[in-house]
Amino acid sequence: MARTPDLVRRQELLDRIVDYLAAHGLAHVTLRPLATALGVSINRLVHHFGSKEELIATALGRVVELQAEVQDEWMRRDPDITLAELHRKWWRWMNSSPENLALVRLGYEAAALDTTVSGLPGEVRADQLAVWRRGFEKMLVNEGLEPELARVEASIHKVLFTGIVIELLATGDKKRLTQTLETSLDRLTRRLDTVTSATDQRAAFSSS
Repeated sequence: MARTPDLVRRQELLDRIVDYLAAHGLAHVTLRPLATALGVSINRLVHHFGSKEELIATALGRVVELQAEVQDEWMRRDPDITLAELHRKWWRWMNSSPENLALVRLGYEAAALDTTVSGLPGEVRADQLAVWRRGFEKMLVNEGLEPELARVEASIHKVLFTGIVIELLATGDKKRLTQTLETSLDRLTRRLDTVTSATDQRAAFSSS
């Protein structure tokens, strides 16, 4: 079913809001400057999104959705992509344009800002990071890890990747951080090879 014109306008406006927030950040956003920058009234923003906090939460949900669309396309093209290669793709993607990096930065900013600053509840901020960790867990299970181990390994590598991205945002030292990322991914690959090899040996022993 086609979306109504009002829903189409809302979606177009939401994408413009995401662009604005990515460029200006969350810490000092208020509705009046936002409305002015977008060329709309505050009433229109409230009509479509409610309060400032509801608007930001909706925009952050759209940020996750946009990045999920990017990842879904990669996985559609290569259903057997490994977690290490997925990290490499994300690194290349976020470094391919200032707009992509700003979108990534927005999610980290939302996760880091205190509720008293952003007005966002903890679950909204946590989802900016947790949604990717949960996806990583599933990939590691598919690569042969037991669920409990996959949960730990996914957390480790999400934290490592987060730290590398935050340092990139702070320093811009892409060359050094690319080397750091590659080293961590090489370790991840060796770790997976060791674990899956041990699992295969146990399975072979049990069936003999």
